[in-house]
Amino acid sequence: MKLAALQLSTLPMSEAKLDYYFRICEKKAVELILISEYALNSFFKELEVMPRLMIKEQTNHKIKILKSLCKKYNLSVVAPIVLLKNSKLIKSVAKFTPSSVRYYHQQILINYKHWNEQKFFDNPVEPYEIQTFVIEKTRFAIMSGFEAHFDIAWMDAMQKNVDIVLMPSSSTFDSALRWQEMLKTRAFLNSMYILRANRVGNYNDDEIDWRFYGHSKLVNPNGEIELSLGHKEEILLCDIDKQSVVNAKKLWGWKKTINRLQETNHRKNS
Repeated sequence: MKLAALQLSTLPMSEAKLDYYFRICEKKAVELILISEYALNSFFKELEVMPRLMIKEQTNHKIKILKSLCKKYNLSVVAPIVLLKNSKLIKSVAKFTPSSVRYYHQQILINYKHWNEQKFFDNPVEPYEIQTFVIEKTRFAIMSGFEAHFDIAWMDAMQKNVDIVLMPSSSTFDSALRWQEMLKTRAFLNSMYILRANRVGNYNDDEIDWRFYGHSKLVNPNGEIELSLGHKEEILLCDIDKQSVVNAKKLWGWKKTINRLQETNHRKNS
């Protein structure tokens, strides 16, 4: 299976740039494209001061473009998007196919003083459950960059036999090395691929210079980086081998060990 990751800054309202990349993907027989975070919408700090109707207009226009392009090129796309529903802003990820759109709401939001999505967005608070779908007997999971820091997300992915984690992100500052090591470890300990699409570009305010460094990458189930991009706008084209996932799960057996420990603890507490 061929996948692609687009590391972008906020896209213009014109469809020309996306059309260019979609044509490349069609020629390369790509089946699914992952788009980086805050590419369809403006970056979070810009959204904080943007009128909600303007956010809605931006979102609806990008949805229209992606619906059209997915149908035109027979492609599927996973991309973060901000929805406005009943005057509430919801941070979501959309899965576009040539015939449908499905939305998955992000469940764990960043909540730092300088970057507080939890306070700004109106996402419902619910028990965590990773969002999955299947293409050609391959199980995908959608995990936001911030959610990737929490064990509960990876445990759920393992329990649901996920083969590939799709991770759109907008990481910045000096976190590149930390992210690289974290993804290598998570891919290895969960015996799964991780495809990360990270934002590029920069945002400046009076206090902080936000530089998004890209480095989108594919990490294989053995915890090895197979492909990685630089710090500018680029496209990553990759091949996914489902048998590599099967072999890794069989070789290391992490899930079997965890299941045995959980069963033992359950009997002890009963």
